[in-house]
Amino acid sequence: MDRTGLEPELGGALRQKYVYVDESTCIGCGHCAYVARNTFCLEEDYGRARVINQTGDSVSLIQEAIDTCPVDCIAWVNERELARLEELRKHQVITNMGLVGDNARRGHRATWNIDF
Repeated sequence: MDRTGLEPELGGALRQKYVYVDESTCIGCGHCAYVARNTFCLEEDYGRARVINQTGDSVSLIQEAIDTCPVDCIAWVNERELARLEELRKHQVITNMGLVGDNARRGHRATWNIDF
């Protein structure tokens, strides 16, 4: 892996840790989105938490949001692990958390991309 100079250990802006939400475990309580609203949101089709911006809030505020999760479905992961988990998520079947809409009556495969 080539160095860019942006690595944190070199004084750069890149993070070594990324936030991942296991949406199949999430109960859609919304605590994370309330605490770190620039990082998390509740996805409207399935009512699960989702990371919308990896650098939306400070690391300490994101950690506070992680600590509020009652089912521990949010974790810090490295870049390689995030890519692997996102690839695995493409094959997960996510069920609706009770929201009204087209997807409320049946589970659908989650097919979304998350920018980080």
